[in-house]
Amino acid sequence: MLALADIGPWYWAGFVSIILIFLALDLGVFHRKAHVVSFREAFGWTIVWVCVALIFGAFVAPGTVSGWNRSDTVEFVTGYVVELSLSMDNVFVIALIFAYFRVPLEYQHRVLFWGIIGALLMRGLMIWVGAELIHRFHWMLYALGGFLVLTGIKMLFSGDEGVHPEKNPVIRLTQRLFPVSPEFEGQKFITQWRGRRALTPLAIVLVMVETTDLIFAVDSIPAIFAVTQDAFIVFTSNVFAIMGLRSLYFVLAGAIEYFRFLKYGLSIVLVFIGAKMLLVWIGVVIPTTLSLVVVLGVIGASILLSVLAAKLRPAPEEKS
Repeated sequence: MLALADIGPWYWAGFVSIILIFLALDLGVFHRKAHVVSFREAFGWTIVWVCVALIFGAFVAPGTVSGWNRSDTVEFVTGYVVELSLSMDNVFVIALIFAYFRVPLEYQHRVLFWGIIGALLMRGLMIWVGAELIHRFHWMLYALGGFLVLTGIKMLFSGDEGVHPEKNPVIRLTQRLFPVSPEFEGQKFITQWRGRRALTPLAIVLVMVETTDLIFAVDSIPAIFAVTQDAFIVFTSNVFAIMGLRSLYFVLAGAIEYFRFLKYGLSIVLVFIGAKMLLVWIGVVIPTTLSLVVVLGVIGASILLSVLAAKLRPAPEEKS
């Protein structure tokens, strides 16, 4: 496994700087003007980000990081697949949030952009804290494993709860501390209303998206620590998964009916990863390559079953 000593502060700073440049180009060049993101555009960007992530793990990191070997590449790819798979469930919740608040299509990309900035900061902090805790208290791995098993079982039997902003304590606190204008003001998060500065409904949507991602991160961050405890691999695989989340949203949001069994696949993945962490306690180590095959197989099978079920479902009869 890649030794933490091989990753100096300059390499961390360089990686973060490149990601910030990508984000600046995204907002300042490619999406400077608000527009509806088409399926073709979103699919193209999704392919780009997947390719960038795989190129980094297979070629860039092995060629620039001292000590990076094949097992590190497998861990990176496995972690990336796990994070991207768990992000798919987040995508559908974001779609429900946008539908609930009736966010115009041309403004959704801006919300996702700033949502991802917040997600990078929150997850970076969570990864740092998680790595420190595991390094100091090895038993935390088993606690996280048990948490993932319970989370997976809960997800398996839980229903679709929908979106309830009125139950979100962060939303309630935000509305209590700041005035909120009744109408959208283009892409603005802050506007003038009744003679004073106020948040727009788009800002409330952003807060809702951020808190939703935080909830999902509580599951996804422990899951990737089952793959590797190397903070750099955990962080970079998370970053690439999050960077591709915006385009993935516009690819999947319009096809929710084709992923009805995805939740069950994700729950099985969480239970498997949690069990993988717990089995180490009794000396059973599941190879990372096998974990990658299992995760890909379960997610692929759940998507395939969802598509087949959607195609076999009888079309609703038109009312005369």
